[in-house]
Formats: sequence, structure tokens, C-alpha cells
Amino acid sequence: MHLLRRWGLVAAGILVLPFALFATAPAAAEECSNRGDLDVGYCDNDGDLVADTPADSGKWLNPDTLIFSYTPVEDPSVYENVFTEFMEYLSQATGKKVKWYGAESYAAQVEAMRSGRLHVAGISTGPTVFGVNLAGYVPIAIMGKHDGRFGYKLQLITHKDTDITKVSDLKGRNVAHVTPSSNSGNQAPRALFKSLGVEPDKDYEVKYSGKHDNSIMGVANKDYEAAPVASSVLDRMHDKGVVNKDDLRIIWESKLFPTTSYGYVNNLHPDLQRQVTYAFLSFDWAGTALHEEFGKKSDRFISISFKDHWSDIRTIQKTNGTVYSQESLKGLKVKKKKKKKK
Repeated sequence: MHLLRRWGLVAAGILVLPFALFATAPAAAEECSNRGDLDVGYCDNDGDLVADTPADSGKWLNPDTLIFSYTPVEDPSVYENVFTEFMEYLSQATGKKVKWYGAESYAAQVEAMRSGRLHVAGISTGPTVFGVNLAGYVPIAIMGKHDGRFGYKLQLITHKDTDITKVSDLKGRNVAHVTPSSNSGNQAPRALFKSLGVEPDKDYEVKYSGKHDNSIMGVANKDYEAAPVASSVLDRMHDKGVVNKDDLRIIWESKLFPTTSYGYVNNLHPDLQRQVTYAFLSFDWAGTALHEEFGKKSDRFISISFKDHWSDIRTIQKTNGTVYSQESLKGLKVKKKKKKKK
């Protein structure tokens, strides 16, 4: 069992920065001097590109039960078990009950946080930007290694039996993307493939699978001829024996991108924000289901900055003309129906 006293010294170091931040952010003037890409109702007076904590304490959330959700990559029920020990630790750190919310789409996660029904979450790389701008999501951590390493790659995969050997061979093929908001499954390919001789929607029809595992299984089963996917998801599915990498061929891969971010909604009570931050950055993975699931690539949560670590992701989305609006969020819902066909 994880004991908070084991991490007293860690907590002291972790909480210095958050306390300093909260001492100034809520004191900001009622007027919003800077909003950036944030939706109306959110403000970024301190310029860190995420929504400030409301100056009006009457707007702070202090629920009896915190709702936690993990990005809908695979079966939500499986990941509830993976995060059970962390949720217990989060409950210890906050003094609150913690309940799992099994989101089945990226849009559902963002909408739940925007409406106040989701308080703490792990949101996939591309959708993180939507969460920040449309739901007041504040990313604070990412899975990584003790030496600070983290990240995944966009990998373009095909079945070993196809004659596809390079990106330009995708012309006229049956290619699956994940969702419009997915970084490696859509946004990055749209921004990067042009220089490699092919343009999605122009040279091949984009078919959204809904999730990375749907795209991977679709290629393995020859339902799709190729698909851009997250290397981290492919690795996990191979390790579980769901797919065999020997049946697939990686045609091309990108440089490293940040993985799923973890954070809270901006109007969570400042005390809870500090406690949630503490829980993520002090949780000991050793012997947990979290380590069993992700341990080959990560062994802890490490601190991140949305402004710095998501710079390339924002650039990719800007290149693609991404707009952060309620309309664009509604557009993400079509993936859920596509997924049901798999």
C-alpha cells in the first residue's frame, strides 16, 4: 500500500512551485487581458497557455467525489483496473472519493470536463490541446522514465503482405486514420506526409477508425491497407499478444512526441489542485498494475509544461488549420460510430 508519509520529502519539493503559482493566479483582475486560443469563459492572464484558476472563489469546484478518466485508447474497463491503485492513492492525497469514468471518445472526455462532470484525467496527445482550449484542462504530468525520457512516435504501418514500401505508395489505398483530433493518428500525418509525396484526402480517402487499436487491428486483419498510429499503442498491443508485429511492416516513423498528458480542470479548488499534483508526482509505481501495463516505457509520472512540451503539437495543428470550437468538438463524435463497426 502506498503511504503518504513515504513521500513527505518529495511533496515538500513538489509543492513549492504550485503554491507560488496559486498565490498569484487567483489574484488576477476580473478583467481578462489575454485569452489566446482559449474558449470564451476562460482566461490566460499569466500567459502559460492554459486557463487560469478563476479569481472568484465561488466558481471553484470542491466535490465530495473526484471523477477520473483515462484516454479512450482501448477497452475502458481494462484500464479502470490498471489505474485502481493510483485512484486509491489520489483518494488518500485529497481526502476525496475517486470514481472512474470510462470515456469512449475524445469528445466525451472534453465535454465531460467542460460541463464539470470530469475533474482529473489522462488525455491523449492531440486531444490535450482541445481539452486545454475548450474545457479548461490543465496538463501537469506525463508518463516517463527516471531520467526524464518520455514520448512516442507516429508509425505508418501496413500488413507484411502488401506492396506498400514508402509513404507515397498510399496513393489510392484504403488508409485508416484514428480521429480528427488525434496527433499521430491524423494531425501529424496531415502535416508531415505532404513533404513525403502524399496528401491525405487528396491522394487517398481518409477513413476514421475511432481508436488506435481499431486502426492497428484493421491493418492486421487486412481491413485497411495502412494506418498512421501511435508507437506506444502498437507496442502495448504486441506485448499483450493482441497483434504480432511480425505480421506488420513499419513504413515510416516520426520523431518523438509527448504521450498522454495528465491534469485537472482549471476551476478545481486550489487545495485540490495542489493535492492532485502531489499525487501524480509522488506515486510509486513499483509493484502496481500501472507499472505492469506501462513499465516497459515508463516508471513514473514526471512534471511537464503545456506551453513548452506541446509546442510541436500546437504547430502541427496550426499547420492543419485546426480550430478549437464547439463545432469542431461536435465533429469528433463521428468516430464513435465508426468504431462500432470494428
